Amino acid sequence: MGRKDKSKFEKWFSLTRHQRRFGAKHLSKHINVDFKHQKKQFIVDDGIIYTYGSPKNIEEHSNALKNEFSGQSELCHTHAKLIILIRREFETKKHFTIFENLWHEETKFLLKSLNTRWLLSAINTFADCSNNDAIIGLSVACSCLLITIEIQESERFIINSKNNKDDKEKTDRLNNEERIMLFDGISTFKFGTSDTIRNMRWRIDKAAKINVAGKILLEVFKRLQKFDTIYKRAKDRHTRDKTGWW
Repeated sequence: MGRKDKSKFEKWFSLTRHQRRFGAKHLSKHINVDFKHQKKQFIVDDGIIYTYGSPKNIEEHSNALKNEFSGQSELCHTHAKLIILIRREFETKKHFTIFENLWHEETKFLLKSLNTRWLLSAINTFADCSNNDAIIGLSVACSCLLITIEIQESERFIINSKNNKDDKEKTDRLNNEERIMLFDGISTFKFGTSDTIRNMRWRIDKAAKINVAGKILLEVFKRLQKFDTIYKRAKDRHTRDKTGWW
């Protein structure tokens, strides 16, 4: 069992927590809830600069994040500012309500405009703050999917496995319907013909009709087929039309 999250009592006595909330009131005052107007306002395009980590100063953090949305709609930055305020636990209930309203009114726009990093932040916010069990469940499922891919692709990066080639002997064994065990009853995925991912896609399509977290899960799943991830590589290897999933 890993280390537990701090209790409310422990958090209240945390100096860092108070330092990270300093300036939150000022940032909160400038949250614009006219979403339709902000969609048409664009941030000056000075080139996207991604942040790494977060400064204690909340205004500095908000300004740094603005660079991530260079050339994009102001509404994307407002979405990020709401997440900052929620993460730093400043009037969380109020800002999560605005966050929910934003997703309710602008679902299509946000799904199209936010990159995967910010979809993950959104889904983690729903998982942490929603009172709806169905939204929490699908949010956690989406977060698990993305973080697992992040870990798996990161390992692939550090062990220089990108240029490795398929082992023909092992591929032949799989093509001959041999069941090769990986761990605890889970056997090797059969690239090329398996219906496993197609069936998973059908389940995700159903989940997307339930709530906003299901819609984000479907959007994330579609993107995993587009970028260089295990899903795209599986797609590129797939040969059986009947079990395609994209």
